[in-house]
Amino acid sequence: MEIAILVVFVLGYVCIAAEHAIKIDKAATALLTGTLCWTLYFISGGSADALSEHVSQGGAADVYGFLDERLMHHVQEISGILLFLMGAMTIVELIDAHEGFKVITDRITSRSKVKLMWILALITFFLSAALDNLTTAIVMISLARKLIDDQQTRWMFGGIIIIAANAGGAWSPIGDVTTTMLWIGGQITAGAIIPSVIIPSLVSLLLPLSILSFVMKGEVKRPDIKEHIEHQASRRDQRLVFTLGVGGLLMVPVFKTVTHLPPFMGMMFSLGLLWMVTELIHSKKIMEERSKFSPLQALRKIDMPSVLFFLGILLAVGVLNETGQLLQLSAWLKESLGNIYSINIAIGLLSAVIDNVPLVAASMGMYEVSPAVAGDSWADLFVTDGAFWHFLAYTAGTGGSILIIGSAAGVAVMGIEKITFTWYLRKIAPWALLGYLAGCGVYVFLGL
Repeated sequence: MEIAILVVFVLGYVCIAAEHAIKIDKAATALLTGTLCWTLYFISGGSADALSEHVSQGGAADVYGFLDERLMHHVQEISGILLFLMGAMTIVELIDAHEGFKVITDRITSRSKVKLMWILALITFFLSAALDNLTTAIVMISLARKLIDDQQTRWMFGGIIIIAANAGGAWSPIGDVTTTMLWIGGQITAGAIIPSVIIPSLVSLLLPLSILSFVMKGEVKRPDIKEHIEHQASRRDQRLVFTLGVGGLLMVPVFKTVTHLPPFMGMMFSLGLLWMVTELIHSKKIMEERSKFSPLQALRKIDMPSVLFFLGILLAVGVLNETGQLLQLSAWLKESLGNIYSINIAIGLLSAVIDNVPLVAASMGMYEVSPAVAGDSWADLFVTDGAFWHFLAYTAGTGGSILIIGSAAGVAVMGIEKITFTWYLRKIAPWALLGYLAGCGVYVFLGL
């Protein structure tokens, strides 16, 4: 039955990677893969060794009681991640509904291609750490469409926005879903991941940005855009919602540190506060005008297919963890590649082709957080904030920039701007790969 589970998982993986070719949303494939894998695991009766150990520790004696407990254990872990993501998405949608990002974008006046590219890239890098790479990429490419009329120039800007969004998300516990997974799972802490990964992440952006600066010449021509001002938020409301929203997101790690509650509780607190404030500031408006700024409207606009995709993938990876296949894979990687740097670099390169969420989820299942062991240098790499976890956050986060299909940010920009796979492969991918490898080198050098 383990072979059947593995076959279903691999087939699901292939369909997810070929989403655009087969015209089936990856969320549907992930959900089907996750539920089928658990169905096969239940039918097989699970692992006899695991059941015996479970019973010896005072757990349920019957097979299905044991399997139910194992499934609910994974669901409990997954639900924390999903609630966190849904809260963050809703906050960002509320900021966007109030046009809060204009607090930043209205201050961009430069027409120089090189200067504008640096401005947008650095804003994307730091904004991605506070929001998330997908949302930031969408916001910034939408801004680029208002600033740049020429399509080819806009595509170049789109490429650097993808690199900047993924690099910015890698060093923040709330900037990329994979880094968030590691933070919630206890593999990293917010206070340690930032100083450890920010410099390699910045290098992975600055190198391609510097190279492309020699390619871009002249000034941009701005498109003639007429703003739609019906039911527009006031400047005061824009600034208030932006400040509360971004401030709430940044306070989540602080909330966890002070209260010791799970991260999703801090996110729910921030959402509840922003929800209450937005209801109050629009309370005297007519219903038609209030509806645009309503948190209920923001909830309808969040990316639920992505949430369901994460649910399906994490369920499927949970089964591989239960069957012991991830432990076998970790042993094989150790024997084949020999050190954590090679393993993580390979994972990062693979994330250019395969979504980084299942890769990181599999890595979390392959290597458990271990206590420090005297004289065991290998075990020391997997303690909380160990070198393996920090380097994994960097490689999985930035490796997806190498191909336009390798990250959610890339796919979003590809869809909005209609950038072709081959154009990105020729114009952006070589510099993204160079930046990725340079960041890897910097991380290894700083870690020695």
